[in-house]
Amino acid sequence: MIKKILIANRSEIALRIIRACKELGIKTVAVHSEADTDSLHVRFADEAICIGPAQSSESYLNTLRILAAAEVSGADAIHPGYGFLAENPEFADMCNSSNMKFIGPSANVIRKMGNKSEAKALIKKAGVPVVPGSEGILKSIEEGKELVEGIGFPVILKAVSGGGGRGMRVVNSMEEFEMNYQMAQAEAQGAFGDPDLYLEKYIKNPRHIEIQLMADQHGNVVYLGERECSIQRRHQKLIEESPSVVVSDELRQKMGQIAVQGAKQVGYEGAGTIEFLLDEDGSFYFMEMNTRIQVEHPVTEMVYNRDLLKDQIRVAAGEKLGYTQEDVKLVGHAIECRINAEDWERNFMPNPGEIKSFHVPGGPGIRVDTHAYERYHIPPFYDSLIAKLIAYGKNRDESIARLNRALEEFIIEGVKTTIPFHQRLIKRAEFIEGNFDTGFLDRINLLE
Repeated sequence: MIKKILIANRSEIALRIIRACKELGIKTVAVHSEADTDSLHVRFADEAICIGPAQSSESYLNTLRILAAAEVSGADAIHPGYGFLAENPEFADMCNSSNMKFIGPSANVIRKMGNKSEAKALIKKAGVPVVPGSEGILKSIEEGKELVEGIGFPVILKAVSGGGGRGMRVVNSMEEFEMNYQMAQAEAQGAFGDPDLYLEKYIKNPRHIEIQLMADQHGNVVYLGERECSIQRRHQKLIEESPSVVVSDELRQKMGQIAVQGAKQVGYEGAGTIEFLLDEDGSFYFMEMNTRIQVEHPVTEMVYNRDLLKDQIRVAAGEKLGYTQEDVKLVGHAIECRINAEDWERNFMPNPGEIKSFHVPGGPGIRVDTHAYERYHIPPFYDSLIAKLIAYGKNRDESIARLNRALEEFIIEGVKTTIPFHQRLIKRAEFIEGNFDTGFLDRINLLE
């Protein structure tokens, strides 16, 4: 068994990993920047090491400092959480070369799945349906135009190394193709240092459905249902839930089995997610694979009664999953709201600062994952996520009722948050009826 894990991350996910490690009897090492000295993950880890100033490039993204901290502390494994280095194949290689287990899939798998065109080609071999588009990287604007003539508009240009909605452009006509191609290339180069693009048919008004996977080193792979992630803004998820109101038992099984096939095709290990676009007619298409634990993993934990972090650590240590697909049972409904330090009435402008008052909701079915507390200073250097509020109920109606109650009880003063945004959103008839897609927030105005 792994004896000591260094957590190469911060905030609520670092604290979540610490809690899983404590229950497994594993020692933890927190790394932190100078700006995060007072964060709860630093307080609750067995050891803490400052690895640099506030800027991510000098701390949480500095691989040499992280590896040095792991060596000094005697850690035998590194958990990257999500974001930062979680999907960096070079970092995974460096960990393993330093005789430290990288808790996640192999660097080779991360590399293949991180390249969108290669991932699409690999996953297609496993029988996973993919959106019609280019077979690989577009070599030129002319090649893109030729493809569009066969596929038809609208299409979407995507950065091969992309993520978070950057390097993406929807194109509706040949007249605007060249300009959008150049803009997507420039954005991809600036964000990822890689200007390569690929092209896909743009699916109008799809649902964003992702399948949670867990795989061990012995060839066992299971799926733990789906998460509905269609409530998003600029490709950033805001609310997630499980199960989806539009996924039947039959469709869940079909999507899950196909996702398992895809994971086996690439030799996957650990926690991972395959994301699909679900069309109005029930057709679904591979979008991407996230080779890490997801922000929204708690909703899956609630409805399947599994600790995904503990499972992830166990399989990294070489243990078998210990359960089969038949053991995975869906019970109830869970919804998660991401509470960010943002002024949603001013276009979700980040609002860092000191929290003057902080009261976390409770009661039946309520879970809050957070690293914040009263008098905690939210630094301006990182993601604005303060907390994840998860409501569980025997069905969707009860989980919405509990979520509404919990949002009323959740008090954060001193900084602007997205709590009022979520309060308005979950009272909309469309949300209550489950009648929404990825373009839903673009079509409504919650300020009215």
